[in-house]
Amino acid sequence: MECIVEPERETPISHRVDAVIVGGGPGGFPAAVAAARNGANTLLVEQYGFLGGMATAGLVNPFMSFHAGEEQIIQGIFQELRERLEALGGGSGRGDPRSFNAEVFKIAAEQMCLEAGVKLLYHTIFVDSHVTGDRIDGIIVENKSGRTAIMAQVVVDATGDADVAARAGVPVEIGRPEDGATQPMTLFFYVADVDTEEMDKYFYDHPEDRGFLNFVEEATRNGDLQLRRENILLFKLPQKGQIAVNSTRIVGVDGTRAEELTRAEIEGRKQVMMLMRFFRKYLPGFQQSYLLAIAPQVGVRESRRIVGEYVMTAEDVLQGKKFNDVIARGAYGIDIHNPKGKGSTVRYLKPGTSYDIPYRCLVPLKIENLLVAGRPISATHEAHSAIRIMPQCMAIGQAAGTAAALALQSGVPPRKVDIAQLQTALISQGANLGRGR
Repeated sequence: MECIVEPERETPISHRVDAVIVGGGPGGFPAAVAAARNGANTLLVEQYGFLGGMATAGLVNPFMSFHAGEEQIIQGIFQELRERLEALGGGSGRGDPRSFNAEVFKIAAEQMCLEAGVKLLYHTIFVDSHVTGDRIDGIIVENKSGRTAIMAQVVVDATGDADVAARAGVPVEIGRPEDGATQPMTLFFYVADVDTEEMDKYFYDHPEDRGFLNFVEEATRNGDLQLRRENILLFKLPQKGQIAVNSTRIVGVDGTRAEELTRAEIEGRKQVMMLMRFFRKYLPGFQQSYLLAIAPQVGVRESRRIVGEYVMTAEDVLQGKKFNDVIARGAYGIDIHNPKGKGSTVRYLKPGTSYDIPYRCLVPLKIENLLVAGRPISATHEAHSAIRIMPQCMAIGQAAGTAAALALQSGVPPRKVDIAQLQTALISQGANLGRGR
């Protein structure tokens, strides 16, 4: 690749804070709320003009599992958000009981941040990590105001792709070990004016065809559908007649490369239009439907994962392993969409079973004063497929923000935070860590 030499420059420092959270998605905004509530002077940096990440920019809906049997294992800030959504009229309404209004999510998350005292910096892109020795002490950002440095005593990487960690020199992994291939991307879209009563009647009369498999096969034979998945995955939204569609599948793309993300967006929109034609022609209840919204950003299931003090495994997930340094829990099983095309590998937990997510998975090797929140925590390709869902990312984010504040209070790096103190703080603020804690 050809290169140019940029002029040497001094970068002005725009902020000095206790904690900076990079990314305002499901892992980031709870981290910011938790850090601020626990006394840290907190700045949240977000590339869009709103919070929510995949829940808003990605239109991912609904929340996946946050129960183990009858027990709600993910509470805390996640539960506060659900209650706030209901209070603002953005709860599940007529839809799937886990669904929400993405526009109201933006408002609810922002309110929670502002009420906690979080400073927000929108329309700002992370550019680089500022590292001195083995310690990250700030980040470089760019926005309409120019290029500036934000100096912080603790940095929380909630970018979803471990961008901060990778730039800081933390060891990372991408994809499955044999070839580095990652799970496919999906561009979510919403459909309106669906006759959900007619759709539900079809499912009632044909319980064996929950994914419209028969119509997919027929349309494929007729040349009306070329899709790299075998079924259609739909979720009712809170508003009457509106459906969230999780059915595009874009394979062979790397979420850390702009050129490939561009290709994914273009391919995703092509698939959206193909699916809309298919819906109106084949699916009961969709004859008068129309395209309501396409997500502004393609949904990336998997990209980088940090290598941390502990690497969570598939066995940890499936065996419901418990850890002394638990900071969050999960019950979502192994769910790997085939990186090469059709099919998925799905392995469920025993009913009522949950697994612990240990604090060590948030703590990267090599670099001090850095924590990671959300899906890029330290896990194998298989375990990552279980922990990546939004409720668990929110619980991990709450833990990361709380740990950042406690590290500052104690005068120790995040790696040395007292686990019992962290767990006590999380439980006092609504988290469910199980085992009578």
